[in-house]
Amino acid sequence: MTHIWVRAESRENEERVGVLPEGVAALIALGVKVTVEKSATRVINTADYEAPGATIAPEGSWVDAPEDAIIFGLKEIPDDGTALRHRHIMFGHAYKGQPAGQRLLARFKAGGGVLYDLEYLENTDGRRVAAFGYWAGYAGAAVSVLAYAAQQAGIPCPSVKTWPSSKAMRNDVKTALAGATPNAMVIGALGRVGTGASDLCEEVGLTVTKWDMAETAHGGPFPEVLDHTLFFNCILARPGTPVFVPEDACNGPRRLRVIGDIACDPDSDFSPIKVYDQVTSWESPVTRACDTPSLDVMAIDNLPSLMPRESSEDFAAQLLPHLKTLTEIDQGVWGRAKTYFDTHIQKVTT
Repeated sequence: MTHIWVRAESRENEERVGVLPEGVAALIALGVKVTVEKSATRVINTADYEAPGATIAPEGSWVDAPEDAIIFGLKEIPDDGTALRHRHIMFGHAYKGQPAGQRLLARFKAGGGVLYDLEYLENTDGRRVAAFGYWAGYAGAAVSVLAYAAQQAGIPCPSVKTWPSSKAMRNDVKTALAGATPNAMVIGALGRVGTGASDLCEEVGLTVTKWDMAETAHGGPFPEVLDHTLFFNCILARPGTPVFVPEDACNGPRRLRVIGDIACDPDSDFSPIKVYDQVTSWESPVTRACDTPSLDVMAIDNLPSLMPRESSEDFAAQLLPHLKTLTEIDQGVWGRAKTYFDTHIQKVTT
């Protein structure tokens, strides 16, 4: 029997979940065993999972789960160096040269486990089957505009916390702008992330220049980026990704004041934003990259968590049809994800 173990998220400021109670009911109806860990922070109450028949387990008990359980979470597990013997479904951030990702792969190699990275669940034409992208773009644009408003007021960007809805987030951004209308550029505008960023900007009254593959095909340089007040990078860092903001951007004239690096891969070898090198946080949403004039970078790596209910509902609906195929984990999207893992685990030396 296929056994899915939904673990509690251990990361701070993480309330999302990848499957809803109705999804659990659908899986159980297919003969899948579902265990759900208790969580004090999950946006969905644990009792709502117990009602359709999930087994409830203590928070963090996945480490002692049966060998055949498939451990399902979203964000990273504690970076404690222990060997990983289970099959895990999560965002591993391990295939682009990230130091933490290399440590994670070493743990899988030591324990004999397998990573099915949610970022690499793809259909036959290479498109991702489930993503938080739209809400990442929406929230990333919102926080970046809030950072711009704070910068113009001469105050530090305030910390952020969860919003109950996208409407509440949008209203807060409008209030902070106080009628200001900086222009914005979105690269990756046709994708989920870029669509979310563009929607937020337009909903609060900003003019948006929308670029995608056609506009960036020449490979750069891209002086147009520096001519906009706000710039949103919505392109995942991959081999061949061009540089949109070069390392020397601080040295010349520019209108650019805030970068929302929504794709957020600053420690990747392929990052297209070269003026910063570390993620930001809910407590400190931006890092100052340049002075005179100021240039701030927003690079929060769990942006959809700022709207945990809407983003969880959206992602869970996308993913559920594929969770239903876990009974045939060697095929389809899971088989393709395993191929990515097999390729990268061979490069790990322990």
